[in-house]
Amino acid sequence: MAQDLPQQSSPAAKQQPLQVTTEIVKLDATVTDERGEFISGLRQSDFRILDRGAEQPIVFFAPTDAPAQILVMVETSPAVYLIQSDHIAAVYSLARGLAPDDEIALVTYNDAPRTILPFTQDKASLTATLEQIQYTLGFGDLNLFDSISAVLDSLAPATGKKAILLLTTGLDSSPASHWDALVQKLRSSDVVIYPVALGTALRAPAKKNKNKAPSTPEPSVFAAADKTLRSLADITGGRAFFPESPSDFAPMYREIAATLRHQYLLGIAPVHDGQFHPLTAQVLDENGQPYPVAGKNSSRKIFVREGYLAPAP
Repeated sequence: MAQDLPQQSSPAAKQQPLQVTTEIVKLDATVTDERGEFISGLRQSDFRILDRGAEQPIVFFAPTDAPAQILVMVETSPAVYLIQSDHIAAVYSLARGLAPDDEIALVTYNDAPRTILPFTQDKASLTATLEQIQYTLGFGDLNLFDSISAVLDSLAPATGKKAILLLTTGLDSSPASHWDALVQKLRSSDVVIYPVALGTALRAPAKKNKNKAPSTPEPSVFAAADKTLRSLADITGGRAFFPESPSDFAPMYREIAATLRHQYLLGIAPVHDGQFHPLTAQVLDENGQPYPVAGKNSSRKIFVREGYLAPAP
């Protein structure tokens, strides 16, 4: 596997609002109202974290203006080469929507991840670098799961907000065991993943895709890929996007950038039992009661990772 993944900024180059230690389970939380608008200005006392129903003290909190590191990860398979202009032309909307002190990096992958742009606050360099990507025109391994795993390792030393914008078909040629290993790693990671599905035309049912090439995977394969992308988002507290036309990319990128600008950082102390702990995050009203999460009375929705894999005893 390629070892040229993005290097983290030195402490002198970027000041973090607070330091998160390895003894804190960090949760990136986004809160929206009934109209889907982001809610800012919340305090630590406005949140509650439950571990299997038992409340866990919040020992770390940072407001929404904490800087973020966003790694854009792009699949470079032959299928993506044919549709590259769809997502590249709209990336400016992501870069323009980020905060000045946010950092961005670019990694490509097919059989392994490769750094094209190290972390930088120069957002304009992302668009220019995307146009220089080299795509694989022959057939070979497509190792999505292992590539994500390697990127997670490279991001592990960083503190604060960390996110991956994953531009991918969602296909992977590795054994199923590689997915299981990735899930375990995701559950012990604090990186939020925002998958954006590429290849809408390829994903269409056969009757709607009459010009499908003989070598194109069947729609059932893409149905499984879609499930994978949704799982990546659910496990990490992100959201998966499925554009239906080239015009959908710009608003999706703007939404992702806005989400990153409106994330709260919450932290709890981990249990040391080596088990997976499902978590429930609640937003509290002025009376200290949780807002309903479903139904017509639901006026708050919170996006957060589904839990964490505790360290060993």
